Amino acid sequence: MNRRNLIILGLIILLTGLGLAEVLVKSAPSIQDVGPGNNTLGMRLGLDLSGGTHLVYEADLSQIGNESAEEAMQGVIDIISMRVDAYGVTEPLIQKQGADRVSIQLPGIRDMETAVELVGQTAQLDFRELVYDSEGNPVIDETGDYQWKPAKGIDSQGNEVHLTGKYLKRNNYVVLDQTTNEPQVAFEFNGEGATLFEQITTRLLEKPLGIFLDDQLISSPTVKAVLSDNGVITGLSLDEARNLAILLNAGALPVPLKGPIVREDIDPTLGADSLRKSLVAGMVGIILIILFMLLYYRVPGVLASVALIIYGILVLAAFKLIPVTLTLSGIAAFILSIGMAVDANVLIFERLKEELRAGKPLSGAIEAGFNRAWSAIRDSNFTTIIVCIILYWMGNMLAEPRVMGFALTLGIGVLLSMFTAIVVTRTFLRLLVGTGIANNLWLFGAKKAEQTSLPKERQ
Repeated sequence: MNRRNLIILGLIILLTGLGLAEVLVKSAPSIQDVGPGNNTLGMRLGLDLSGGTHLVYEADLSQIGNESAEEAMQGVIDIISMRVDAYGVTEPLIQKQGADRVSIQLPGIRDMETAVELVGQTAQLDFRELVYDSEGNPVIDETGDYQWKPAKGIDSQGNEVHLTGKYLKRNNYVVLDQTTNEPQVAFEFNGEGATLFEQITTRLLEKPLGIFLDDQLISSPTVKAVLSDNGVITGLSLDEARNLAILLNAGALPVPLKGPIVREDIDPTLGADSLRKSLVAGMVGIILIILFMLLYYRVPGVLASVALIIYGILVLAAFKLIPVTLTLSGIAAFILSIGMAVDANVLIFERLKEELRAGKPLSGAIEAGFNRAWSAIRDSNFTTIIVCIILYWMGNMLAEPRVMGFALTLGIGVLLSMFTAIVVTRTFLRLLVGTGIANNLWLFGAKKAEQTSLPKERQ
């Protein structure tokens, strides 16, 4: 056996072993800093397989310039990520879609209204005081509600400023009132905010202080003492208090969000059933492909089947290493890429048979067969990769992660199928040169009657 072929074989075995370890070990590392996925092997499953909520929002960028739009969108993604992480969602997927859209996938979240409230609120907190008439009575507007105005104080620069959530420290938390056992949100101001808060509470002793979230009154406690650096927000249920603490700790969104323009709630039972059916379909397809290769191409079919198994290991390892979030469309793309991997082997083996029938020895037939098949394999696979790039771009622009998942999965599969067909299968065939198998044309899928034209293979 050729020394170079043995070295390549060793590298293939090593690569396959590493890929198998990546697939089987749930806590195996990935390129990105993420934890294990949401299934037994640690793969990341999309909502259509694991169940959950999918929301898409459109950011209102009309009030900011084009240069600040990118920064604002990144700020939106970062703040939503902090909110979702604090809520305890496992493996969320938050992505920018197009120029002004954000896609949020929340596995395991079934309460869509809670998800919408948590994600879509701008969460701009501010403090206000009542408007009084000349006789000292609160002013009531046409709708029968009290009129409020911004609660202001003098900052360290001597300017009159409105007290808002931007002066809060990011350490808000839920506490229970020791007397009533009602939930409250405890908050703390930074130095500038404490100065403003002290001025405002001094002015509003025995008067209500309005606390607004996104222009909605959430609490209006009566000021009983002068406060400076901390306080509490009352009048909330436990869930409302928890969500408010999360929103305040994450901070306000830099721009308002419209929507959600897409709302999907996917049942995990349906996802599990889809996954099971996909796996069954994939296994049946692989078994049929292997049987066809064995019956029609015989020895090359055996080698191609082994290469196909290696291909499957490497693709799954790549999915976990990157990591790729597997969706139902992604699994379909994976199965499709298996067919394309076999298609490359079919082209190679047909060329190989032609060369053997022409009287070439196995070594020469292998090289000629691969060289003649390469142009067709290259063109078809490169064309598919171009289509994958276009699909990924369109899915990103249309905020459709399933299209993106299909394109990414198929692209990875096509690239690895070229490797297994050109490197792995070729190396396996080269190892047959000089063996007794090399002198039996029938084992390579040719008719027995053609065996007389095959020259004897030399060591």
